[in-house]
Amino acid sequence: MKSQQKCIVIFALVCCFAVLMALIFSAVDIWGEDEDGITEENCSRNCRIVLVENIPEDISFLDNSTLHLPLLQGLNSLLDRAVRVVEVVSPLWLLNSSDYESSFQPSARQGRALLSKLQGLKSKGVNLKISSGMTDSTELETLAKHYAEVHYVNVTALTKGSLHSSFWVVDRQHFYIGSASMDWRSLATRKELGVLVYDCSCLALDLHRVFSLYWGLQYRDFIPSFWSKRLFALYNRDTQLELKFNNTKAEAYFSTSPDVLIPRDRSSDMEAISRVIGEARDFIYISITDYLPLLGRRNNRYWSPIDSVLREALILRKVRVRMLISCWEQTHPLTFNFIWSLKSLCMEQTNCSLEAKFFNPKGQRDDRQQGVNHNRFMVTERAVYLGNLDWVGNEFTFNAGAGLVIRQPEGVEDRNSTVVEQLHTVFERDWFSRYTRSLQANKIPVCNKHQMNTMVPNKWSHLGSRTTSQPGGDNKPLPMRSSVKVEVETSEKTRQHGDRLMDKVGHNNPQHGLVPPMNSHLEGVQIQMSPFENKQLNVNNKNQADFPNQSVESSGSREIFDGSL
Repeated sequence: MKSQQKCIVIFALVCCFAVLMALIFSAVDIWGEDEDGITEENCSRNCRIVLVENIPEDISFLDNSTLHLPLLQGLNSLLDRAVRVVEVVSPLWLLNSSDYESSFQPSARQGRALLSKLQGLKSKGVNLKISSGMTDSTELETLAKHYAEVHYVNVTALTKGSLHSSFWVVDRQHFYIGSASMDWRSLATRKELGVLVYDCSCLALDLHRVFSLYWGLQYRDFIPSFWSKRLFALYNRDTQLELKFNNTKAEAYFSTSPDVLIPRDRSSDMEAISRVIGEARDFIYISITDYLPLLGRRNNRYWSPIDSVLREALILRKVRVRMLISCWEQTHPLTFNFIWSLKSLCMEQTNCSLEAKFFNPKGQRDDRQQGVNHNRFMVTERAVYLGNLDWVGNEFTFNAGAGLVIRQPEGVEDRNSTVVEQLHTVFERDWFSRYTRSLQANKIPVCNKHQMNTMVPNKWSHLGSRTTSQPGGDNKPLPMRSSVKVEVETSEKTRQHGDRLMDKVGHNNPQHGLVPPMNSHLEGVQIQMSPFENKQLNVNNKNQADFPNQSVESSGSREIFDGSL
């Protein structure tokens, strides 16, 4: 009996020892190759940074406007510098498109040229390594036949989201990060922005570690309990890398999303965005494709992290905020309500300023919008945040993305040489361009020509003539008040309330391209007003057809899967 107990005790101790050793070795397990002898002590910190843009052919700015290095030219420059390895992460691989739309775009051939150059890396003795979430890409199959190593990352199994990160790392020395993916539209019809950084192995090594994380997740359907030490972040929001960009002192670090895919010492995108907003004292300029502080696909609820820090900046610190949001086929109707909620905070408040404009593409061709502003960046007087994700709750919660934060001092003699000032100039160029439309009282931009037909319920058509009489004899809708609590329901009480609301709010003339901000989008609403009651906004909509699938793809890839642009 005693011998059996001893055996059991010994067996238990052996098992515990085995588990302990497994945990220890899992913490030092190395995914992928070594880091070419680059360490924090010998890496380079004197870097060159260049802004790259893709400006579609049908978008033109004033002659004196600043234009930066074309995106394709910048990516080619990275490939020309490659000696050992090119590591690429992209949510899409559609460079060689032959669909109907590309036949109208002469610049679509640029995607094929880039694909051809990637295929030719092997002849130069350069390894091409790709992490992607696409399993059915013929281009990835073609590249694999040209000796590229392709790892598939099933982010859906890991986080119920998708891989939206978009960056390159070349020889652990140079890198690109920005809004563009490996899609011919990013080189032709979409307005994209990113940065190229040369001879910057300290920072490139840290981005390589993000790549290594995706690389090591191939074939995994679970998130590791312990991350390899080679995946730990070198720098974060509390320990930023001190370096020089174009001979100007700066600090920088990378952030990633979602939280469950963040190893030790890495800052999340939300932490990075909150820090940049929290440190702003003069202005916060935001250029983003989509803004929607909601979370969830069924039990939709208010998602406050970004919205709340913007409110704090507006009210408590009196920081001037400008938001430039894309107005395109996938713009969610509630976007305008949330912007109005922010804007209403400054009513009767001194030194409080929130301005919002919507970047409307120049035109449409066969129901497909051209020139969508796909930029995703924020700039303040002292810092920039450049990311891969739309500012939507589902994006940061489920999707895999990466961001770059750069801080530079304000007292620089040649301020125009800093990336902060360059992005400031880019924002103002877009802000004052002819493609923007301001958010006005009781009016919202119509982002596609089908919006009036799809958003206004037919059962309210008989109420179209009911308006509120205003001084001067004009029939105009009532202004929105400072705080809105919206609950979308399908009950009879809600429908009756919606009818009463329609009695108050009339329809503007569709010929003016403007519609009332609330009732034209919601089948029934309940509105409760109280001062600054913006903390709670619950949306319980049983019909999910109108809610964008933000957890599956962002605006950059959503248009591909939905068949719209």
